[in-house]
Amino acid sequence: MPVVRIFSKVAKQALLSTPGCGCQPLTVAVRNISFSPRQVTSDASFHSVSFSETDHPKVLITGMYEASGFGLLQKRYGKNNVILSDIRKPQNSVFHSGPFIYSDILDYKNLREIVVNNRITWLVHYSALLSAVGEANVALARSVNITGLHNILDIAAEHGLRLFVPSTIGAFGPTSPRNPTPDLCVQRPRTIYGVSKVHAELMGEYYHHRYGLDFRCLRYPGIISADSMPGGGTTDYAVQIFHDAIKTGKFECNLRPDTRLPMMYIDDCLRATLEVMEAPAETLSMRTYNINAMSFTPEELAQELQKQMPELEVTYEVDPVRQAIADSWPMNFDDSNARNDWAWKHDYDLPELVQTMLNFFGSETRMARFN
Repeated sequence: MPVVRIFSKVAKQALLSTPGCGCQPLTVAVRNISFSPRQVTSDASFHSVSFSETDHPKVLITGMYEASGFGLLQKRYGKNNVILSDIRKPQNSVFHSGPFIYSDILDYKNLREIVVNNRITWLVHYSALLSAVGEANVALARSVNITGLHNILDIAAEHGLRLFVPSTIGAFGPTSPRNPTPDLCVQRPRTIYGVSKVHAELMGEYYHHRYGLDFRCLRYPGIISADSMPGGGTTDYAVQIFHDAIKTGKFECNLRPDTRLPMMYIDDCLRATLEVMEAPAETLSMRTYNINAMSFTPEELAQELQKQMPELEVTYEVDPVRQAIADSWPMNFDDSNARNDWAWKHDYDLPELVQTMLNFFGSETRMARFN
């Protein structure tokens, strides 16, 4: 699911209640008590703590339910150096795995206190409403995906953080080249999710050039993870099919069988994120990169899965909203710049993906269903 699935899973309508601080004059005045990008000169620069200057960065991840696979970050940087945050109560397994704090990206003061009190050096911003959910609630998506981003950008620039914001295949539109889609081309998305991600790419690049913010961004393809449930993304069928196959032996797909989209297994996604975050600044020729692993259709995924689960029945009931979104997205990503600049290389193709997902669920579960 374009993540920002990774890290990817979302429905905050009932929980988001406080508007972002950027909307109220009084709050702007509070920001001005300290250093803010809104009050600095155009030639000002910021210092970002590089990976080589400290043994471990102190990482804050916003949108804990987006950030599937966060354990890889904890393993690499230390459990206590990766702080998860969200507006919802975490599951017990998450709560006991490492630091977790309440964080509302629409509350500037709350975010600022977290960064200062925990001496944050890297900020990984996953909080977002995904494509189909965003279309169902445009006002909420605009608030979370755009107003929340503005708070993140200001705080990252103010405190010299290295900032990662994922983008998506949804940042492209029907007039973009689709096969392959290069890093730089016409975008023009037609969903609020895609529009907000183009906005994030451009604002991050602007803050980099204007204020020296160390902004880094990857356009994720559809992200597939076994340890999280689908959360409203157009590519979520590629996760749902495994859950349904294990539980019922049947799957109804909401896209046409020939709908080709770029996809990636979560481990590749997380590794790419870590690699671009750790890459020396001088190796980066741009601030937003495509990354790719595989590209397949629902029919091809079903056929690969049926090689190991021949009893699986797949039918198609096309959702016109999701299909229209998918038809406007890339069929395949050109990620040659990522491969050339910081040696990106994926590990999982379609056969490895299917085998890994089935291994996660366990052979005993499958046998219990079909025996």
